[in-house]
Amino acid sequence: MAKRFLILLTALLLLAGCAAPTKKPSERPVTPPPQAARVPPAGHAPALVRVASDRLPTFTDDMDLQSLEAAVGKSLSFYERAGRGPQKLGDAWATTDDLKESLVALREILRLDEPDEVKQRKIQEGFDVYQSTGLDGKNTVLITGYFEAIMDGSLVKTERHRYPLYRTPDDAVRVNLGLFREAYRGEMLIGRMKDGELIPYYSRSEIEEQGALAGRGLEIAWVEDRIGLFFLHTQGSGKIRLPNGELLQVGYALKNGRPFRSVRTYLLDSGRIAPQESSYRDVKRYLREHPGELPEILGYNGSFVFFRVVREGPVGSIGEILTPGRSIATDAAIFPQGALAFLRARKPVLDKEGNVERWIPFSRFVVSQDTGGVIKGAGRVDLFCGSGDEAEMLAGSLAERGELYFLLKKRPNR
Repeated sequence: MAKRFLILLTALLLLAGCAAPTKKPSERPVTPPPQAARVPPAGHAPALVRVASDRLPTFTDDMDLQSLEAAVGKSLSFYERAGRGPQKLGDAWATTDDLKESLVALREILRLDEPDEVKQRKIQEGFDVYQSTGLDGKNTVLITGYFEAIMDGSLVKTERHRYPLYRTPDDAVRVNLGLFREAYRGEMLIGRMKDGELIPYYSRSEIEEQGALAGRGLEIAWVEDRIGLFFLHTQGSGKIRLPNGELLQVGYALKNGRPFRSVRTYLLDSGRIAPQESSYRDVKRYLREHPGELPEILGYNGSFVFFRVVREGPVGSIGEILTPGRSIATDAAIFPQGALAFLRARKPVLDKEGNVERWIPFSRFVVSQDTGGVIKGAGRVDLFCGSGDEAEMLAGSLAERGELYFLLKKRPNR
C-alpha cells in the first residue's frame, strides 16, 4: 500500500510541475487500445469535412478484392466486441453499427457482377464521404509506410546471435496520468522505483551498453543483426526465424518511457549524411558502414521497446491482424478505428535492389486498424506494407503527399 501511495504521489507531483502534457514517444510501436474520437475544441478546424456530391473522387482500387475482404472482416470482428460509443466524423456522429454497416455495404457493392461505372454510382450515391483536412487545412496528407521485419535468431544466446529482445521487466511501473487530470488523458508515465522514488526507466544505452537488464531472464530470443533489431523497435512487431525454420512472432508490449529521438535527424545535424541522402536506406547503409559508431548513434534514441510472444501477427491497435496494403495507422484520437477509408497518392515502382525506378498514381480502399507514435493529427497516415525484404524496401521508399477520405453509409435521417 505504501509503495502504491508513493507512486501516485510522485505522479501527482509531476503533474503539478508540468505546464503541458508529456508527449508520447515518436515511434511506430503499437500503442494501447485507442480512445474514442474526440470532438475538436471550439475554434479548431475539424479533422474531417464532408465532400460535396459534385467533388467526390473516383473510387478506383489498385488491389484485389480478396485482400479488402480480409481487412473488412478484421474490422467487423473488432466491432463485434468493441462496444464503443458514437464517434464524430465531420458534421455527423457515427455509431458502431454505422461503421459496421458501411463496411458491409461497400463489400456488397464490390461483389456485384456489374460494370465499374455502376459500382461507382452506387458508392457515390450510397455513402457520405469525409475528407481529412490534412497537414495544412488544405487536405494534404503525408502517407508513409511501415512493415514487419523477419530476422534470423535463436532462443538461446550464441556467438552468432548476441542481441536480445526483452520482455517487459517486472519493475517497470506504469502510471496512467489521465486518471489524475483530464488534460493528460491518454498519457502514460513509465519508470521504476528507487529508494522510495519513481525515477525514469533505464535508457537504451543503459540496457544495451551497460547491461541493466542482463541476467534477469527477460530475454525472449537473440538475433544476429543489431541494426535490424533497432529498426524492429521502431516497427513494433516482427518474426524471428529460428535455426529449425520455425517463425517466432513477437509484438509490442511496452516502451521504457524515454522520449524517442530520430537517429536520422542526429546524423543530419552532425553532418554525417546529407539531406539528399537521408532516406531510410541511406540511414541504414551509414549504420552498417560505421559499426564503431553504433553505441553513440543508437544510444541517441533513448526509447526502448519491450516485446511479447504472440500467436499470430502483426496485430494492430484494434487487436486484429493487419492486412498488407489495406491496413493503415491513423490518430485514434480523431479518426474512428476500424473504419472504412480511401487513399489517393503516388507509389514507387522498385527494381530488385529496392531503387525507385518511377512513381505512379494509386488509389485504394483501406481500413483504419492501427496507431503509431508519430502518426498524430489529421495529416498523417501510415500504410502497412507487409512482411519481409520487399515490404521493407517499399515502406522505406514511401513518403508521399496524398488524400485521405472516410466513407459512411447514408441513412435517411442523415
